[in-house]
Amino acid sequence: MSRRLILHAGGDVTSARPAVLEHLRGARRAVMIPYAQSDHDRATARFTEWLSPHGVEITGVHTFADPAEAIADAEAIFVTGGNSFRLVSALHRLSLIGPVRAAIDRGIPYFGASAGANVACPTIRTTNDMPIVQPPSFVAFDLVPFQINPHYIDPPPPEARVGESREERLREFLEENDVIVMALREQSWLEVEGPAMHLRGTGGAVLLRRGAEPDQQTEGADLSALLAETPRYDA
Repeated sequence: MSRRLILHAGGDVTSARPAVLEHLRGARRAVMIPYAQSDHDRATARFTEWLSPHGVEITGVHTFADPAEAIADAEAIFVTGGNSFRLVSALHRLSLIGPVRAAIDRGIPYFGASAGANVACPTIRTTNDMPIVQPPSFVAFDLVPFQINPHYIDPPPPEARVGESREERLREFLEENDVIVMALREQSWLEVEGPAMHLRGTGGAVLLRRGAEPDQQTEGADLSALLAETPRYDA
């Protein structure tokens, strides 16, 4: 299995454009899964603007009569940001979890930003989003054996704290689940190429593990060992 993934923290993704174009490696027919947003055409058009000049045609999967067939025929798969609960609900409703995973296992490149990075994990339990809809399951694509928290914000100093920090919420998750969490700051992303995974971008990341202090990661970090992890949920 040689998975090719870019999992982006979200926000402004233009800094990753050169990496995405290299990631595509000649793919010309890409499919966008835009269900994290309510305006599917607009979500797709955002990427059309900077992919079409490079010869990449990107089409929203919502425009196909058979979304699963569109995924099977795609040369690349993009999943935009938005609300992860709305996204995973649509993926289950349209029975797209299996087809996407099968395409990625064949080596089709995958780019996911924000919610698109969340659904690359085994579940969406570490999303920041409000559950605006109730999906039948939190199960996602399971392309990596750990969780991602995109748009990560570092804890403020104690005197400035109001309510729970992101780190505190993720520590609560780790109390219930023995699973690695990669907290990606904006302007950072993970690149997976088969058995290798590296952190890219300028934002950096924090690796959170049960019973351990937060481990700061910087651009270029070799995180390949995380691909061999065995997650244990509700454990």
